[in-house]
Amino acid sequence: MVLGPLSLRGPRSLLRQIREAMASNAPAQARLDMVVRIIARSMVAEVCSIYLRRADGDAELFATEGLSAAAVHVTTLKRGEGLVGEVMKLGRPVNLSDAPSHPAFAYRPETGEDPYHAFLGVPLLRGGRAIGVLVVQNRTERSYTDDEVEDLQIIAMVLAEMVAGEGVGESALKGVDIAPHKPERIKGVRLAEGLAYGVVVLHERPVAASKLLSDDAEAEEVRLTAAIKTLQEQIDSMMDGQHGLVGASFDVLETYRMFAHDRGWNRSLVEAVRDGMTAEAAVERTRSEHRARLGQARDPYLRERLHDLEDLNDRLLRHLAGDGAEEPALPDNAILVARNLGPAELLEYDRTKLRGILLEEGSTASHAAIVARALDIPCIGRLDHLRDQVSEGDPVVVDAENAEAFLRPRLDVITAIKARIEVRQQRKAEFQKLRDTPAISKDGVRVTLLMNAGLDVDLQLLSEVGAEGIGLFRTEFQFMVAEELPRFNAQADLYRRVLDAAGDLPVTFRTLDLGGDKILPYMEAEREDNPALGWRAVRMGLDRPALLRLQLRALIAASRGRSLRIMFPLISNVDEFRAARSYVDQEVAWAERRGRPAPSRLDVGAMIEAPALLFHLDALLRLVDFVSVGTNDLMQYLFAADRGNPRTADRYDPLSPPALRALKQIQIACASNGTPVSVCGEMAGRTLEAFALMALGYERLSMPPAGIGPVKRMVLSCDREAAARGLQSLLERSAGSVRNEVETLARKLYVSL
Repeated sequence: MVLGPLSLRGPRSLLRQIREAMASNAPAQARLDMVVRIIARSMVAEVCSIYLRRADGDAELFATEGLSAAAVHVTTLKRGEGLVGEVMKLGRPVNLSDAPSHPAFAYRPETGEDPYHAFLGVPLLRGGRAIGVLVVQNRTERSYTDDEVEDLQIIAMVLAEMVAGEGVGESALKGVDIAPHKPERIKGVRLAEGLAYGVVVLHERPVAASKLLSDDAEAEEVRLTAAIKTLQEQIDSMMDGQHGLVGASFDVLETYRMFAHDRGWNRSLVEAVRDGMTAEAAVERTRSEHRARLGQARDPYLRERLHDLEDLNDRLLRHLAGDGAEEPALPDNAILVARNLGPAELLEYDRTKLRGILLEEGSTASHAAIVARALDIPCIGRLDHLRDQVSEGDPVVVDAENAEAFLRPRLDVITAIKARIEVRQQRKAEFQKLRDTPAISKDGVRVTLLMNAGLDVDLQLLSEVGAEGIGLFRTEFQFMVAEELPRFNAQADLYRRVLDAAGDLPVTFRTLDLGGDKILPYMEAEREDNPALGWRAVRMGLDRPALLRLQLRALIAASRGRSLRIMFPLISNVDEFRAARSYVDQEVAWAERRGRPAPSRLDVGAMIEAPALLFHLDALLRLVDFVSVGTNDLMQYLFAADRGNPRTADRYDPLSPPALRALKQIQIACASNGTPVSVCGEMAGRTLEAFALMALGYERLSMPPAGIGPVKRMVLSCDREAAARGLQSLLERSAGSVRNEVETLARKLYVSL
């Protein structure tokens, strides 16, 4: 019986017929044949066809009603070929009144589709990937209505899940590319060095929709409405500061709230449930539509909105699963895969089981990268479309030495990476033996090796790696992982724990370095055209003296009569340092007036990160007790190239004549003035760069804990005087980089890199 134009807003008999057909005991081919007949009859379509993606990427005709039956499993279309290829490439419906006139139309004579003009193709989406295309065609030139397009999308979603879930083991369907399964090698950007082999664990993994069709639409709508309401209340609470979302910015929360209250999003979910889908299936359908629509966008803003919607859908699915839904325990060899991570999100995972991290985004200056380096967890970022290429539990290799990830690696790759991991472990054992050995060069130069820190977990590494103190304690981490602004007692308690853990070893506290990419969830940020050069670091502290003075007061209280070293970030002129130093003096006086112990010794210094200071060092060095060179920012400002931007991060090399000359200028000025100087940027923790710094005359280096061992071994093998002579000639070169020449020099001097 002909049912007339398809409308899922009425009886749900069509979906039930499809479900019953796919659930029958008939062979897979017979079931697909039944499905196309049901759809063609219900939609009054003269043709209904199902094309599925093969493992080689081709689309193959698997079933048809209306075209020649002889074309089934014979007609194939290459990746992106024809209208079917267009639908799969775009990941969204293609609705044409006269298909043969479309430039992408590809004629296949064996199908007998000559008389058909109207064409509607919708993708079978699973996990954001098109695994096939569902097509209806008619002879008459007509455009299918929006309702018909939407209804066919619902059918395609149900069909995609059934094909994937029920028929994958059968011979007729086993070649269908349901999920990524081939070995793949993808290139990214190294965020934290190391090697790892393990299995994929998806961060913020969604709750799977185990059931697609409901038996009680009213009860399902009640579930969905309650979950949406709970979600909206949660987002509103976040915006009100009652339950801060760790690691998310104000703008992200604002976007969450906008989407959570969006009437169109809510209405589409409710309508899908009223049409017979479960609440979970409705969410998954919405997710697939958004992925298909926005995933192809070139505009970074639109892609970011897709990520916001992904997070919102995941959150709603967890609400539907109930409050008792908890993250499963990590396997012992977990490789965390995520779009991006905040520092607190990363710290929530068991570091003893976390072997590596793979991110779609991230930069060397990102919070996740800094924490990963502190925890010595290999991490690679900028892996485009990573989450669509892996499934939970997939084996994966993290080669952060070469910034490569191997998805579902071959046996020879696994064998090779395990051998390299064993070599690294042997090297670590060698470094451990050097833990208590002073870093003295072959010609007797003593180099002080300090570690960078910012987390409680770092403190236990102080003795493990043999660091001689903390050369840079990033105080902003406490603010970034907190749900609200840390009060005086919370700050003082942390600083006290750091000093207690260090004992007699020196600790240099850097005051808050917020702004730029470090936005707090509980502080509204002002939009800036260029935040890296905007209101950040000491500028924020000077403009908000209450914030800076509270931190200084907490530092002085935590010292309890011990030595205290305070360092101000991003000083760009001497007046800024004078102003910042005056607040230190005021807080010391405040403590003394109240009979509280002042530091037994107080050293106040500045970070040299702004190139302007290179031309005013004589004035600055008369005011400071010490300086530290922040090479990360200094280099990006020196070369006007954002180190966090993959398009510009490789536009300069710190081992280039301009960079080395600038560093030499600072070292000479400090030596002439008798001002202690250290380097606390990324350069200090890499053996080749540390070799160059040592040759330039630097004798105090601060680095991530994992860098202490390799750098110490380098120092022990180095003749500093010979290295200095060899490097001097390289400073006069005209090349943009002398990295290869520096490495050749180190090899010639038999330096261990």
